[in-house]
Amino acid sequence: MSLPLEVESGSSGADQEALLVGSGGDIEGRSLGQIAWRRLKRDKVALIGATFLVFLVLVAIFAPLIVRLLGSPPDQFHQDLIDTEGGTLLPIGQLGGMSWDHLMGVEPVNGRDIFSRVVYGSRISLLIAFLATLLSVLIGTTMGVVAGFFGGWVDAIISRLMDMFLAFPLLVFAIALAGVFPDAAFGLRGNTLRIVLLVFIIGFFNWPYIGRIVRGQTLSLRHREYVDAARSLGARRPYIVVTELLPNLLAPILVYATLLIPTNILFEAALSFLGVGIRPPTATWGGMLSDAVTFYTSPHFMLWPGLAIFATVLAFNLFGDGLRDALDPRTR
Repeated sequence: MSLPLEVESGSSGADQEALLVGSGGDIEGRSLGQIAWRRLKRDKVALIGATFLVFLVLVAIFAPLIVRLLGSPPDQFHQDLIDTEGGTLLPIGQLGGMSWDHLMGVEPVNGRDIFSRVVYGSRISLLIAFLATLLSVLIGTTMGVVAGFFGGWVDAIISRLMDMFLAFPLLVFAIALAGVFPDAAFGLRGNTLRIVLLVFIIGFFNWPYIGRIVRGQTLSLRHREYVDAARSLGARRPYIVVTELLPNLLAPILVYATLLIPTNILFEAALSFLGVGIRPPTATWGGMLSDAVTFYTSPHFMLWPGLAIFATVLAFNLFGDGLRDALDPRTR
């Protein structure tokens, strides 16, 4: 689907001239994706957020290589860097023992490299957040489209189900379930089982949020002219949903997913902070914050994982806002 011409307010003369090709002044058509990309490129703040997210994903993927070059193994102790004689158990030196070998210093008591643990912690946080968001999007999109398209008693049942999930105390349930779950189940054990459990808890119980958005959008789209035209040509319901509705729902789904990911990162960090997330010694940002509470006199221990969470959530929110404005400028 393409538009013959779009002239945006405030666009430069060069942009408008770029629409005209050939000596006859022919008009170059552009797809909706191309139009959205042109808008997004003008949003410098959103591009900064997107660039940081790409950098963060690369750091998570190449964490072993980065740590091998710039740090030490995340679970390796460095007792020689800890003040054991004075009894403080704090890192020796200024700024938490920061040096070329330990860029962010070392932890109190055991002397583990903070830089390595922050880098490896990004893997856990991003993995759980992405998988949980994907699960929420799949369930929420399916239930929202079904409720909005079919209506009637189907819509009533799914809507009440959404209300039940939204009224459910998710944090309390997550703490209770993650706290009593055994160390081995379903053929999984250890932190592999914990990751699957956290993805299920966060993703499965967050689907009503995106489900309501998709349902509302579906209600407004199911009576559009192109949907009525498909019905008049004898198209079946599955064909209409897949071919006519889902492509037009892609923009709000994509935007809400970018805003749901930072929420899931914070939720995973909260569970790890409360001690019911990933089991130690595996590094997570929330677990590092939980360990840092005991050593409040060593603020660098809390600074780096907290800063990592803050920067990641901020980047996702900035990129999500810019993507929303690019796909639907009327929301600005």
